[in-house]
Amino acid sequence: MARYYDLVLALIPVSLLGIAAVLTVAGLPTITAIPGGALVATGLIGHALFINGPQDDVATHRATAGTSQPTAVNAD
Repeated sequence: MARYYDLVLALIPVSLLGIAAVLTVAGLPTITAIPGGALVATGLIGHALFINGPQDDVATHRATAGTSQPTAVNAD
């Protein structure tokens, strides 16, 4: 099953190329269409990083938090 970040990774090139192609076919010059597609791709990346950012798995973190032992630091 595809997760959110898998979909984002798939949509980045699709949006960049697809939107640029649609805008070019619609009559905009290529020099304007490519930044339009790049703007959408940048928005996807920004959403994936800052709005729905990656998080640690809380259950795994809690399970391993009690088992780790501090390591001794050797200053020599």
